[in-house]
Amino acid sequence: GGSLTALPIIETQEGDLTTYVPTNVISITDGQIYVEPDLFNAGNRPAVNAGLSVSRVGGDAQLQAMRAVAGGLRLELAQYREVAAFAQFGSDLDASTRLQLDRGQRLLEILKQGQYEPQSVVDQVIAIRCGTSGAADGLPMEDTTRFLSEALDFVGSSFTELVQGIARSGRLEDEDLEALDGALRAFRQDHFLSGESSAAPTESELE
Repeated sequence: GGSLTALPIIETQEGDLTTYVPTNVISITDGQIYVEPDLFNAGNRPAVNAGLSVSRVGGDAQLQAMRAVAGGLRLELAQYREVAAFAQFGSDLDASTRLQLDRGQRLLEILKQGQYEPQSVVDQVIAIRCGTSGAADGLPMEDTTRFLSEALDFVGSSFTELVQGIARSGRLEDEDLEALDGALRAFRQDHFLSGESSAAPTESELE
């Protein structure tokens, strides 16, 4: 017996995954990444539909740090898309629904990645936590990209021990998660909202 490593690329007809070729390829692979024209045209790059994309390897192929911050990301995005579709038919939305829509849209902004702009695993972990923790909630949507970029710089320069620990071990323990959340809160309140993004206190100054 042996194994075959391949990356088949299948074009669906009108987005239908249930036709003969897609279903057969899906059945013999370890997962699929489903990209959607509507997402691409809406400016979401990469245009991955998180609801229809599947990894049969699952979390075993992820670093513990990534699992710690992204465990509920797929469900949160799926719920956002469901609520967003419903919200198109009415404007009378309660506060929790508006928050869910804002959080979901902000997550999509945070997950956008420019062509030829790879990110380190640590930056990915920080970025995802920035979205799922609510650190960027309530900011003008057009400020999301700048907030994320400056937050990454802030955490990287002011919390070097935390960042190096994640890079070295691939883990994010409970105390590390609390420290990361504290760093993001400090950046938002003391620097981004005050217009002093360039200044960055050290870990000892925030203790």
